[in-house]
Amino acid sequence: MSSPAVLRSLQTVVPDTILHQSEVRDVFAAQPGLSRLARRIVTASFDGSGIDTRRTVLDELTWTPPSDADPVFFDRETGTLLSPGTGIRNDVYVREARELFVSAARAALDADPEIDAADITHVITVSCTGFHAPGPEYEIVRALGLAESVQRFHLGFMGCYASMPALRAASQFCAADPDAVVLVVSVELCTLHLRSSEDPDMIVASSLFADGAAAGIVTARPSALPGLRLDRFHTAIAPQGEKDMAWTIGDSGFEMILSTGVPQIIGETIVEALRPLYAGELSGPFQDGAIGGQVRHWAIHPGGRSILDRVQDRLGLSDAQLHPARETLRVNGNMSSATVLFVLRRILEQEGARDGDRVSAMAFGPGLTAESALMTVVGAEGDGR
Repeated sequence: MSSPAVLRSLQTVVPDTILHQSEVRDVFAAQPGLSRLARRIVTASFDGSGIDTRRTVLDELTWTPPSDADPVFFDRETGTLLSPGTGIRNDVYVREARELFVSAARAALDADPEIDAADITHVITVSCTGFHAPGPEYEIVRALGLAESVQRFHLGFMGCYASMPALRAASQFCAADPDAVVLVVSVELCTLHLRSSEDPDMIVASSLFADGAAAGIVTARPSALPGLRLDRFHTAIAPQGEKDMAWTIGDSGFEMILSTGVPQIIGETIVEALRPLYAGELSGPFQDGAIGGQVRHWAIHPGGRSILDRVQDRLGLSDAQLHPARETLRVNGNMSSATVLFVLRRILEQEGARDGDRVSAMAFGPGLTAESALMTVVGAEGDGR
């Protein structure tokens, strides 16, 4: 029987441009044509987001002196958000995402002293904020000098939960081949699709989403390096939320539907969604408020502050258990599929994780789909918080 796969060498990368939430709020609230109601929704959404800063690849979205180039996304002189077409937005994605995919992949490889480029057997890339072919998995192979025979896969347009099936696929490759070494890379440029709107769902999305990249290596090869053993995965669907969370393509960018009903739906369904994952794993009852005490670390995708609040309440999680998710949200915002990898890295490096600690990870996305995983910390000495 082969050894279980381990996620290790997790690395994260963010763009240079920082967006301060209060400044972005004021820009969105000041857009021409907004009704008084929409302005109030903007203020409430941004102030209640739990976010202090976000990152973007668009240096236009700052108040630095205007450049000689014509504005595309934001006219600094008038403070007006512009509305470029989807093609223009995707062109920026192709240019900027390429650099982040390669940077994150290289960072993960450089962080692993036991793996070099020749060892990589599979590359899995994840993104829902742009499209192009040859895709990012091809560019990583070329830029890092990987073998042309590397098996390449791209999970596209799945939404915020997509890094979870990517990790599951990586673990399955390792189960099939004990020598497999899988490079998993997620890049999301959500800010390319932000825009002014009267729609409350669009306003909520504009208050949350950000840009970021994360990468890690999954392998079953023996190692003393710290990481996360990938024990079990589970997928659940709450069909009543199908219309409450969606991701579509419009003429002026991709359009996120994130209704205010999502936290309630997650709260109503999360216990049953997790039950199969923990079958035979918990010593006590699997019910509201009885789960958090039996798994030390929780890597919850911070889709928004209200989602974290509802999950914490239903699962009986402590403030310390929510700390890595809330801090990721506060500092980086919601980076779609990359975000849960940021949370996992924070748990490994900053939350006192020790060898043998259990970690529960979950992410939510269109469908309404909940992807979850049970992991075990290996090799960590608990030097963090």
